[in-house]
Amino acid sequence: MTTKITAHGAATPAQHLNPSKPHALEHITVVDFTRVLAGPTCTRMLADAGARIIKIERPGTGDDTRAMGPFTADGSSEYYRFANLGKESIALDLKEPGDLAVAKAMIAKADVVVENFRPGVMARLGLDPAELVREHPRLIVCSISGFGQYGPLHMQAAYDTVIQAISGIMDATGEPDGGPTRVGTSISDILGGVFGYCGIVTALTARERTGKGTTVDVAMLDATFSTMEQGLMDALGIHQRPHRIGNRHPSMAPFDTFGCADRLLAICVGNDRLFGVLVDTLGRPELAEDSRFATNVDRTNNQAELKHAMEEVLRTDKAAAWHERLEDAGVPVSLVLNVDDTRGLEHIKVRGMVKEVGGYQVPGNPIKFGAYNSMGTMIPSPELDDHGAALRAEFAPAPGDG
Repeated sequence: MTTKITAHGAATPAQHLNPSKPHALEHITVVDFTRVLAGPTCTRMLADAGARIIKIERPGTGDDTRAMGPFTADGSSEYYRFANLGKESIALDLKEPGDLAVAKAMIAKADVVVENFRPGVMARLGLDPAELVREHPRLIVCSISGFGQYGPLHMQAAYDTVIQAISGIMDATGEPDGGPTRVGTSISDILGGVFGYCGIVTALTARERTGKGTTVDVAMLDATFSTMEQGLMDALGIHQRPHRIGNRHPSMAPFDTFGCADRLLAICVGNDRLFGVLVDTLGRPELAEDSRFATNVDRTNNQAELKHAMEEVLRTDKAAAWHERLEDAGVPVSLVLNVDDTRGLEHIKVRGMVKEVGGYQVPGNPIKFGAYNSMGTMIPSPELDDHGAALRAEFAPAPGDG
């Protein structure tokens, strides 16, 4: 698949990805009590924005993902590496008074604390989020959990697939005649991390105005449920129970994947003008005059017949050939790629979405700034307790603290 890159007067990649630019959050210090994916995704985003991230890990084992594959030739975990770039690691036993005192000394000098324990765990450790904010009025404490810090389900254990199941996203995914299907990535974990980042940055902005910190409560369920836009239009808006519809859009057509001679092609048409361009390019201009397809509502109501008519033409040639014709005509279109293909696109490279850190390829930073560094962190993920000695020296509790 070729990607056409047109400047149109925009800034060059070198300008956007200039590593000499300052980072937006380079003045922020974060104490990171998170593990696995939701919390570490949040703090990885903060690291990409330049914040100092001090990751507190369990002695001996560290973050659970250190023992999860896939593993590189040297035995290190890619799962851990992707979510923990740019962080400093210290191993602390938070049930041991001396180690807890070190953690509290860090918090006293921090801007942000992020944790994703089950609700109540931080309080049992003597680190209750609300109490921390009362003790340190400018502090922001973000708690990311499956179901939030309150509500009937708040103490229920949760992993990504549990949240996908209860949120409705699993039931919405898949073909109409198939079963509910997990989205092909840990979307609920990632959404929890992204919304955690949004909450923290919002709270930091408010602190600039008010001088006050706050707690931030992010539930993976809330985050996932809030993305169920089309399904919620049915369930909340017109009070109808939504059903799986495969790859097509529920209220626009043609907006689906279509079979060609060799593989699938995604074609998305959102208005009547584009539909005319599409059918002209397919050599079937009469479809635009067919009463079944005259408007978007008509096309949506008769999407199966329209798809059949389109595929009769599309199956006469390979997807790559149709892709080129339709793209040249201005129709939104794409081959359906494997992520191993996507990572090789010139566009992905130009956007800095694959970068090499510490000798390994890792995902890049999706947020691009004009005035600030957009490359994100170039610091490798740490070994367990890599920075323990230096951090203990820096944050040595004063006599009597703890």
